[in-house]
Amino acid sequence: MAVEIANGLIVSVEAHGTAAPHYLASGLIDLQVNGFRGIDLNDGALTPDAVLKLCRELASVGVTTWQPTLITAAESSIVAALAAIAGARDQYALASEMIAGVHVEGPSISLMDGPRGAHPVEHVRGPEIAEFERWQLASGDLVTMVTLAPEHSGSTDYIRALSERGVHVAIGHTAATPEEIHAAASAGACVSTHLGNGAAALLPRHPNFIWAQMADDRLTAGLIADGWHLPADTFKAMLCAKGEERVVLVSDTVALAGMPAGRYDQPVGGAVEVSPEGRISVAGTPYLAGASLPLCANVAIAAQMASLPLGRALKLATVNPGRFVGGRGVLEAGARADLILFDWNEGDAALIVQETLVAGERVFP
Repeated sequence: MAVEIANGLIVSVEAHGTAAPHYLASGLIDLQVNGFRGIDLNDGALTPDAVLKLCRELASVGVTTWQPTLITAAESSIVAALAAIAGARDQYALASEMIAGVHVEGPSISLMDGPRGAHPVEHVRGPEIAEFERWQLASGDLVTMVTLAPEHSGSTDYIRALSERGVHVAIGHTAATPEEIHAAASAGACVSTHLGNGAAALLPRHPNFIWAQMADDRLTAGLIADGWHLPADTFKAMLCAKGEERVVLVSDTVALAGMPAGRYDQPVGGAVEVSPEGRISVAGTPYLAGASLPLCANVAIAAQMASLPLGRALKLATVNPGRFVGGRGVLEAGARADLILFDWNEGDAALIVQETLVAGERVFP
């Protein structure tokens, strides 16, 4: 395949008669990134330079568009992080090109242990339009996705108000009833945040909020396909239930993702262990403490778990999430020239990225 590029856009895409040494695809789009390789978006000390460094680290693993994800915290902390991200976009062209918006995961999530996950309970609070508007004031309207638990009082009006502003509302970290799930979708919620995770360990067989989200065709499911957050059977069943058009892969990586094996003390989660395989868990327990594999690994593992051809697995991390960031992730004339060259053989644990272009400019290596 030969791609002609001009002014940051794809001019033409043509089949090439000879075998190419690498695969070519649209750049990966990650709607949920908390950190990577030691950079933490939620450590309370975020700077524009750290955001730029994270852009470069993500480009090295094939991500060309991403949503920085801020979790439940005091409003002052969320506002400060938003200001740092906005500052990075103002100061650095690469950050402006790669960051399509910010995902605020919380603070209106479940108060319950289990569904709340690692989010700090002391900062969980109900949804308020006034607070959302302060986020937008601090960031220059950068918040494009918000995750909440729809069982909170006032959530239906909040969802409707955000949807009317063009913000994607996601359901996650919830203990909602099926009726509350469907009411949220009717109000405009359109995404399930890491479906099957951020949930109670024990649930009624039926009904429950997982079945309700799988059944509601208005909701696109975000899935973490690292082989740890969802077993293969669960991932495949969810993919089949939602249909491939209504699934996006997210990495949900944290700061310890990509770090050497060992024990770490984290601001969120406390003592955490990284295994030689990269699994991140609460020290001394079998419980996960975050996601560790970048999207290029999630694509390869998804292909294995669901017996998908590579092209179909790639759509889950390009075209499908691209619908939430202005239609990016397509390989056709007129589209942004966000491209990756990579190697992959069936059974590989990840796509091996060789080159990454963002808006036609090579940013890796």
